[in-house]
Amino acid sequence: MTGSPANTAWARGLIDELARAGLREVVVAPGSRSTPLVLACAADDRLRVRVHLDERSCGFFALGVGKASGQPAAVITTSGTAVANLFPAVVEASQSGVPLLVLSADRPHRLRGADANQAIDQLRIFGPYPKAFFELPEPSLDGRSLRHVRGIAARAWATACGHRGGPVHVNVPFDKPLEPELPSAGDVARDAIAYEGRSDGTPLVHVESARPTVTEDQLEALAGRLRRRSVVIVAGPTEERARLGPAVRRLAAVTGFPVLADPLSGARFGFRDEALVVAGYDLFLRDEQIRAQLAPEVVLRVGASPTSVALQRWLFQHADAHQVVIDDGPRWKDHGGTATTYLVADPTNALDRLSAGWPGSDGAASVGWTAADAAARRVLAGIADEDLGEGGVAAATMRALPDGATLFVSSSMPIRDVDAFVSPASRDVSVFGSRGASGIDGVVSTAFGVSSQRRGPSVLLIGDVALFHDQNGLMWSRETDAPVVIVLVDNDGGAIFGMLPISDHDPDFTTYFTTPHGLDLSEAARAYGLAVDDVPIQGVESAVRAAMSSGVSALVHVRTDGEDGHRLRAGARDAVITSVREALH
Repeated sequence: MTGSPANTAWARGLIDELARAGLREVVVAPGSRSTPLVLACAADDRLRVRVHLDERSCGFFALGVGKASGQPAAVITTSGTAVANLFPAVVEASQSGVPLLVLSADRPHRLRGADANQAIDQLRIFGPYPKAFFELPEPSLDGRSLRHVRGIAARAWATACGHRGGPVHVNVPFDKPLEPELPSAGDVARDAIAYEGRSDGTPLVHVESARPTVTEDQLEALAGRLRRRSVVIVAGPTEERARLGPAVRRLAAVTGFPVLADPLSGARFGFRDEALVVAGYDLFLRDEQIRAQLAPEVVLRVGASPTSVALQRWLFQHADAHQVVIDDGPRWKDHGGTATTYLVADPTNALDRLSAGWPGSDGAASVGWTAADAAARRVLAGIADEDLGEGGVAAATMRALPDGATLFVSSSMPIRDVDAFVSPASRDVSVFGSRGASGIDGVVSTAFGVSSQRRGPSVLLIGDVALFHDQNGLMWSRETDAPVVIVLVDNDGGAIFGMLPISDHDPDFTTYFTTPHGLDLSEAARAYGLAVDDVPIQGVESAVRAAMSSGVSALVHVRTDGEDGHRLRAGARDAVITSVREALH
């Protein structure tokens, strides 16, 4: 049998089993073909169901939920191009290893490839990016088939949540009528577990997986290589910042190894130990002489490739050092081909076991890095925010955040400014970003998704082009449990391209790369009901504090000059390099 009773049983079985596995957040884009799935969610009080008009914004909000909680949200769309609008969020989830569930409604098989309205080929529409794709058969009231649906739900959840997490796509065809109609009592009685699930509330099947760990022999070999050598720890961006960041710091504290901690590594902020986390490395490692002087014998790398191009150059320049990568994530973490040893294992487990067995350190190996760190901090502390330009906006924003706050940093210039100009600090601030594909689309929606899973204030640091790309994401400000203070660095276009050699070729550079838009994006914020505060750079810190105290979403609008920003960055870089050179001599 097909139609309403089968559709209802099919959708409720799928959603019920996902909820038993742990699903709590569902994001819905309105549509007709997805009616059975939407109503199944609406009837389930275990779920928080959110609605948005834009599928792309839905996908990125769900991505933010996965980033902050470590568990996937489900995105439900109708058939057709609605599904295709999720592609950017699926790509980012795949590249960064963030759990995400896509539940796409589809036309029945007989309407595919037959000129039916709103019917496109949705099978594996996201190509190689999902970790798994499941095409459900057309609904029926057969008990064994319903058990199959529940089993697919368990597999989809486990695949998305595993230690190599990522997006999973489940495509569900429905025939009309789509309105809810319960199956008969007789149908249910024939196989109660298929229709209603296990009576004790547990999943039909509980899927477990284990992470690979380093063996004792591997650990001893690694420890031997690290002892009595000049070692540097490079902590790159990770979605496991709450686990891996503290493990990095614990190892650094007992060994004395200096740490070059990306803002998204979880190792840069929120610690009061004695580990040396180096400030300003993105600035002074731009100098080839300094890169050569700070030569390591061993580099211990965890997380993804660092944001800093200067740090990447330092890794390339010292490719003859023994570089050890520890990672068991979904992507190969050595695009530069500099790794000597690649341990496929849980990095947190490996670092904690190294820390537990470490005999102690005299700190001699970090002397050069200590001098460079002190020199960089001294210079940066002496430059006023307005004299750092857009870098000053990043520094002021971070200073405004209290313990327990969350900062989401957009790709493009904001993450680079945080990396360069925000020094390590003891305040417990969690920093998020999207460095999987490093796109600027969906940033606003992702930040709201992160905020929905966090306690304490949430702040988004974003540029004007990225905000333009996701203006529809401002509608998420209606979610009362997810307020975000948006700090908008507005330089009227793509100023980041000013870092490229093509910037010397005007007028084509301005026309085709910088592309000044002349828009007042604060008006877009006002259209969605956000309070707007236009402030100069020196007023950012107090404005962010005031906006956070309101408890609702707001926009702090900072107008800057992109060309002037590059000049001020270069001035700060040169001052830091000069100071570090003197310190190393």
